This record gives sequence, C-alpha cells and structure tokens, in this order.
Amino acid sequence: MKLGVLSLGCSKNIADMDNFMGIMANRGHEIVEDASVADLIIIDTCGFIDDAKKESVEEIFKFISLKQENPGLKVVAVGCLVQRYFDELKSEISEIDGLIGVTSPFTLADLIENGEFFYLKEPDGVYDFSSRVVSSKYSAYVKIGDGCNRNCAFCSIPNFKGKSVSRNPDSIVKETLSLIRKGVKEIDLVSQDCTQYGKDLNEKTDLKSLLERLNNIDGDFWIRVLYLHPDHVDNELVDSILSLSKVVDYFDIPVQSGSTRILKKMGRIKDSDRLRELLFGIRQKAPHAILRTTLLIGFPGESEATFNETLDFVRSVKFDRLGGFVYSNEEGTQAFGQKRTIGRKAAKEMLNSLLEEQDTISAGRLSQFKGQIMTVLVEESGSSYSLGRAYNSAPDVDGVVVLKGHNEDGVFVKARITDSYEHDMEGVILDELA
Repeated sequence: MKLGVLSLGCSKNIADMDNFMGIMANRGHEIVEDASVADLIIIDTCGFIDDAKKESVEEIFKFISLKQENPGLKVVAVGCLVQRYFDELKSEISEIDGLIGVTSPFTLADLIENGEFFYLKEPDGVYDFSSRVVSSKYSAYVKIGDGCNRNCAFCSIPNFKGKSVSRNPDSIVKETLSLIRKGVKEIDLVSQDCTQYGKDLNEKTDLKSLLERLNNIDGDFWIRVLYLHPDHVDNELVDSILSLSKVVDYFDIPVQSGSTRILKKMGRIKDSDRLRELLFGIRQKAPHAILRTTLLIGFPGESEATFNETLDFVRSVKFDRLGGFVYSNEEGTQAFGQKRTIGRKAAKEMLNSLLEEQDTISAGRLSQFKGQIMTVLVEESGSSYSLGRAYNSAPDVDGVVVLKGHNEDGVFVKARITDSYEHDMEGVILDELA
C-alpha cells in the first residue's frame, strides 16, 4: 500500500505520525509524498481551537478533491478532531472514507491494514516503541505522555485526550537510543504537560528521573523539554534541567496571562506575582537560560485593564520567545458559554500589539549573544551559507542561526555570533567542531 501522511496541530501529532509511518514501512508499505500516486491518505487532525479545527476540515476537503485525478484514493481522518466530533464528521462529510479517533500508532496501523476505517473508543495516546520515520533529519519529538488532568477553564484537551497517562520510561529510552543511532542530534520531549510525567507510574518515576536516564545515554546530542505547566514547576525541576549537561537551559512555560484576575478565572493556581517569582528565580540561577511562554488573549473577563497587566508582565519578565492565540469558546470547557468581554477582532488587535512589543523584547534578548561563541547544530548546509539552531531556539517555533562558512549537516559547530534580529541570528563558523 502507498500511504501519504499529513500531520496537523501540535508536535505530539508529529511524534505519533512518525511512529505510525515507521510501523507501516516495517510492514512493507510505502510512504509517499505525492497524493496523486497514493492509495490512502492519513490526516492527523487537531481539535483544540476554532482555527485549528477549520484548518483540519479544509485539509480533509482538499484531499477529498484529489479523488478526481486519483479515483482510487481513500482519505481517512484520524486524531483529535475525529475523537471530538466523530458523529458530526461522519454525518456531514459523506465523501470521507474513514474516521479514526485518538489511538496509538500500533492500533492505527492494525486498523488500516484490516480495512477498519471507522473507529471510536476511549482515547489511547501512549504506546511502546517499535520503529519510526524521522520527519526532521536532526531533531525529533519524543512523546513522553498524553492527556491532561489540569482542567484549565479554557482548554478542551481533556475532553478528547482523556486523563494524563505517562509512557513507560524504558520505551522512551529505547526510542531515544534508536533516534541517536539514526543521526538525530536533538531530542525534544513533548506531552500535554511534561510536569505530569510519571505521576501515574510509581514514586520513583518523574520527569527529573527520566531526564537523568536520558542524559546518561552515550552520544553527542541535546535534550529539550517542551510544555511545562507553570503551576507545577518547582525548584527541584529547574535545578535538574540546569544541572544536566545534555539538557539545554530552555524553559517552555505557558503562563497564558499576566493578570491575576484572569489567571484565577482560568483556574490557574499561581497568580502573577508567583509567576514572576518563578521566572525571575530561573533567571537569577541562570541568566543565560531561555524563557518561552504562550499567552491567551480575550478570555471572558478580559478588559483593557487586564490586557495592560499582561503587557506589563511581559515587559517585566522579558521573555526570550513568546507565542499567543485568541480565546476560542469551546464546548465542554468550564468557560463555555461565558460572556465575552472582548470581541474577537479586538482580541486579535491586542494580540498583535503584544507580539509587536515582544519583537522588540526578543531583539534585545538576542542581542546579548552578539560577539559570543556558541554551539550551533547545523541542520541545512549550502555552498554559501548554512542554517542551524543554538540552544536558545526550539525547532519549528523559534528562529535560526544563518551561518557563513560551509559545513556538513548534522554536526555541532562553534560559531561566533555576528548579528541578531527579532528571532534569528547570524554567525561565522569557526574551524573546530563543537
């Protein structure tokens, strides 16, 4: 069978689909990029907020339209949107050939091979490791758990992902070893909230112990932890990240708001003062540490005053990296049906002004690296310049380092940073490898 795979939404979906493709390739199936020659297209969907849902539906119809030139093509949507809206999608998209909810790559592979294209059961988001394709040549997302127990008032994820479930640490180590042997140089640990890791396993297993095991694996590679809920980041975890040699000093902590009033309505524990204490504490321990966050604008109760509180919070913390999105009124959440106090258009304008402010802050933060010699992972080399990333940039969401001086892909090099902008840096490769 010739399979095409499209992964939408978050990095967890990328990890799932990389594993699914590896399983199918090992079973003798061919993974293709050209839909015109595919027998079947798998679309891994996102059901988090309106924009993500619309994108998923648009992609479904786009691939359905390709049946005109490839009449034998079957289109199967899988994952979060399907888990959340299975009956509606089945009723409203008659042209779809299959709908499969949130399930493990192994179950998905079995269903596809058996021709069981319509499947909905309790979400099953964790799995053992067999083999996988690596979407990016030198970095790979490794999923350490799925689901969430936090029940933030704005978030629909527990409704279609279920409660938090941790993946067996031996399976994570096995996958990491396999990826390193394939030449991967950065392991990016992902979950709905990595601070929940191990809570359902045993008292000796938590994120700190997992990081220690991964750090002890032989090889020249980085480990990056993504998605740390601020309410559950403690000093021990911070110290663990800062002390382990292969774990980069990069803290992805989505605070969602800088207003204590809005944080309380969201169901968050730490108020803005305690969040400042956490973030300033990291900076005090390690001034070079990178702080990334995510902010939600327009939650019910938002006003010009609460937005200005968030703006002041961002200015005081000076995040290195920041992403944001506008509130989406999602059924099944605690906030569903609450009256919006800021319209969507106004919320978008607020978000844009916040991101403009952050561009200035990011440029200032990056400027500190000018003149420094940094270790850079070269991911794409060319005759005149190469592209890479330093520890201060996560894949897909952050900037790159544009390097002068030719070098091979997939190696760590020393580079002197010569210039910086809002998100990217420029540098010159030195003679020695890192």
